[in-house]
Amino acid sequence: MHPLTVKAFAKINLGLLITGKRPDGYHTLETIFAPINWYDTIDFSDSDLISMSCSNIDLPVDDNNLCIKAAKSLQQFAGIQKGIAMTLHKEVPFGAGLGGGSSDAATVLRVLNNLWQLDVPPAELHALAVKLGADVPYFLAMKGLAYAEGIGDELDDLGLALPYYIVTVFPEEHISTVWAYKNFYPCFDRELPDLKTLASELCRFGKKEGLPAFENDFEPAVFDHFPAVRLVKSTLLDAGSIFASLSGSGSAVFALFEREDEAVAAMKRLPETYRMSLTPPGFAMEQ
Repeated sequence: MHPLTVKAFAKINLGLLITGKRPDGYHTLETIFAPINWYDTIDFSDSDLISMSCSNIDLPVDDNNLCIKAAKSLQQFAGIQKGIAMTLHKEVPFGAGLGGGSSDAATVLRVLNNLWQLDVPPAELHALAVKLGADVPYFLAMKGLAYAEGIGDELDDLGLALPYYIVTVFPEEHISTVWAYKNFYPCFDRELPDLKTLASELCRFGKKEGLPAFENDFEPAVFDHFPAVRLVKSTLLDAGSIFASLSGSGSAVFALFEREDEAVAAMKRLPETYRMSLTPPGFAMEQ
């Protein structure tokens, strides 16, 4: 095979509601996933073994890495001995709530299913993805906005795209998902907003009055413990964003803007050391 390079896009969460806790310790949730134009790239080339290198020396490239786990899970499922050499060029920050590692794993599953000519059906790939992580199924099967429930693995493609410029900011704070679930403030007994309806109104009609109903249940605890993250949100709102929120379990914050010049100006208000991305209206992931 010729060496192949594939993009692995990140996501934001347009609303994230933690609705309960299961006997196995996992929390149930409702959220809307939306893709952003911030991505890692993975190079694939021939090899007898499954191996990996990474541009970021802080990430392990052993069996703990999600890309290695994804490749080996597919190899084991198919009962084959084929290998692959992968090089991950890491651009999406980790500990940011952007799903970078999950997207990398989903990309490996999808690409190797084709390269190894396995024809594993979508339902079986989905089952492998769930075992790798709750966000992996979204990146495996979706291109645009999707509603998720369960632990994030039960998906409904909304067939929508956000008609806004999306500024996504990483304030150089790494927040682990484990920390976020240990420290969020539970509020399970409440009436939940209809996220699907809110997303539909936002995308089809641009109804701004629906925006405040999108909440992220991780946000209060993260803001209490990481004031720099809170400051990013307030800066983006002051700069004219119609909505800003923490993404996932943090620490990245995103904001929606109606005009590109406003979005660019907002990014200039933030420290130059912060990594950021700008996503155009109507963005969908390449598959």
